[in-house]
Amino acid sequence: HVQLVESGGDSVQAGGSLRLSCAASGYTYNRNCMAWFRQAPGKEREGVAAITNRGTSTFYAESVKGRFTISRDNVKNTLYLQLNSLKSEDSAMYFCARYVNDYCYEPWVSDKYRDWGQGTQVTVS
Repeated sequence: HVQLVESGGDSVQAGGSLRLSCAASGYTYNRNCMAWFRQAPGKEREGVAAITNRGTSTFYAESVKGRFTISRDNVKNTLYLQLNSLKSEDSAMYFCARYVNDYCYEPWVSDKYRDWGQGTQVTVS
């Protein structure tokens, strides 16, 4: 069965950096667009970054452009999110997700993602 396991979340000071990882298993990893979403307490889940199956195209929410970088390793079956210049408003649970297609046609539409991880907590103070 499909498994997505996030790691790398931590508590950091504003201006700091983190690298999140998402280890995928149970399917052919290089066939799907992948994305990172986040959800803060009392707020709706929002898309942060997405990447096509081969990594040739990436998509970012306006709030993280220039600060976050999404990447993937199709040999290690792992998705990454580099978070730089962190702000308090970046505090949230971060989730990785597997899209229904190879290309991320609607990257911020949650219903287009068929599998989700359990999340990793990022706290910025």
